Parts: sequence; structure tokens; C-alpha cells
Amino acid sequence: MAASAQDVMTVEIWSDIACPWCYVGKRRFEAALSQFEHRDAVRVRWRSFELDATAPTERREDSADHLAQKYGTSREEALAMQQKMTDTAASLGLKFRFDRLRGGSTFDAHRLLHLAADLGQQDAMKERLLRAYLTEGEVVGARGTLIRLAREVGLDRAKVIDTLESGQYADAVWDDQRTAAALGATAVPFFVVDRAVGAAGAHSPEALLDLLRQGWEQTHPA
Repeated sequence: MAASAQDVMTVEIWSDIACPWCYVGKRRFEAALSQFEHRDAVRVRWRSFELDATAPTERREDSADHLAQKYGTSREEALAMQQKMTDTAASLGLKFRFDRLRGGSTFDAHRLLHLAADLGQQDAMKERLLRAYLTEGEVVGARGTLIRLAREVGLDRAKVIDTLESGQYADAVWDDQRTAAALGATAVPFFVVDRAVGAAGAHSPEALLDLLRQGWEQTHPA
């Protein structure tokens, strides 16, 4: 039986496709949700957050070099950071390939995620974009790539093309990011339960399960 409107609990997750910790956070949240007593009443909404709103469609520099420049460290230290991240991902069944990674803008990908939400395919589209970026070395700023990935998920090609060419959902992406700032989000992933409780970071499944339970207790009193 479907949950009634008053029983539904909404979890909003602000994240970026160009964010390894966001993919890790997605897996850890899924693990937490699978253990949550009221999981059938949870509705998840992915919200937009650009780590670099000024990024070009595709960066030409090596990902390790870019990371080193971003954090003011050496290339060797950046490679070590990437290896640590790869090992963390592997423990969750994810295969990160930073040697393939092609960074760039994620703005259009976020617009596509809003379309996918309206079509009931947002989680599948989010998963496909993360895998394309972090495992397959796809350029998720390229519209041809986005059209192909959306078709793989099952989105209508004509609607995808119209969305990308028309600028549709741009306001929704900007609104998500303004809301994140208003809620105090400075890092992603950022989890918010019914706009009542929140947590920033790719926390453990146990911590995220506690967050879900805390949110439920606050917004669904016995």
C-alpha cells in the first residue's frame, strides 16, 4: 500500500556529478535507507550543486594536475589522494578511474536531472551520470554525451534535446544552489530530511540511518 501524503518523508540530497564523495555518499545513503524502518515512505530528491560553476565544457588538464593546483599541493600528493579515494570507493563496489576522468561543467547535467525528476527517472539518471564521469571518463558537459546517457536510462530523446537546447530548468538549478546556501551548505553531499534536520558529508551508513530516524521522529510524532 502506498504511503499517504502525511506519512511521506522527503530527503533532499545536494550533490555534484563531479564529486567523488557524492558517489560514495549515494552508496552509503542507500545502505542506510535499506535498514530504515520507514523506507517505503521516503522520497528522495536530488538537488543541484556545482563545485565549479565557471568550469568549461571540458578541462584539458590532467585530473591529478588540476587537483594539485586546486589544493596547492604536489602532483604526487594529489595522486595519493586519488588512490585513497579509489580505495574508499572500491570498498563500496565502485570503480573510480581518475586516469580517465575528464573534468568540466556539470550545469547541463543538473538541468537534465530536473527533467528526469519530472519523468520519474531522477535516481537512475543520477546513477548513470556519476558512473559515466567517475568510471567511464565521459565528458558530462557535452550535450551529445548527455543525450546518449539519457536515452540509456529511458528518457524521451526529443524531450532531452528540447530541454538542453531551450535552457529549460536553468532557474531550477540556480534555485537549488541558492537554497543550499540559505541552508548553510558549504560542502556536498548535503542531506536534508523534511527541511528539519541535515548533515554535510559522505557519512557512514550508521550515521545516515540515525539522521533518517531523527528526521522521522521530528516530523512524524507518535
